[in-house]
Amino acid sequence: MNDSLPLEPAAEDAGRHGHQEPEGATLPHDLPVFLVGMMGAGKTTIGRSLARLLGREFVDLDHELEARCGVRVALIFEIEGEDGFRKRETALLDECSQRSGIVLATGGGAILAPENRRFLKDRGVVVYLRASPQELYRRVARDRNRPLLQTPDPQARLQALLAEREPLYESVASFIFETGTMPVPQVLRTLVPLLQQHEVQS
Repeated sequence: MNDSLPLEPAAEDAGRHGHQEPEGATLPHDLPVFLVGMMGAGKTTIGRSLARLLGREFVDLDHELEARCGVRVALIFEIEGEDGFRKRETALLDECSQRSGIVLATGGGAILAPENRRFLKDRGVVVYLRASPQELYRRVARDRNRPLLQTPDPQARLQALLAEREPLYESVASFIFETGTMPVPQVLRTLVPLLQQHEVQS
């Protein structure tokens, strides 16, 4: 499940369109920053750029899982089913969420397991990247590597998943960020000050 589809064409051509990414920034803590949200919300695209801006390591949980298993997420789903995939996901999230100073993009369904929600909420700053069902579908419609959307009506499936998951995203979120259709550099210019001002609970 690759969440690295561009939010907007402008995001890919940032330099040519005058949307330069802001220069380096720092946060007043080394807690991990966790990005949660639906497939297509921009977790990987935004996460990679955010990590570069903050001088942090970027970890994409799905990509890390693929690297360790040697196969795509879709094939793990096919062989082990969603339950098998979720067990692997929880073990890896437990490990990765204990690392300080990283930006971590979770898979869209990582918040389904109560223990995963506890890891996220207790161990770092959680940003819920929210977008409308229509915008999410526009971003993932052509992506064939989405096992949960391999149905006769993927748009209806996406809406059902969002309805199920949104309360869970909100329950773990330190704050909610509407991605809308803004290009990534603009997202960063808005998101980084929010992260810098966020008061970490001791």
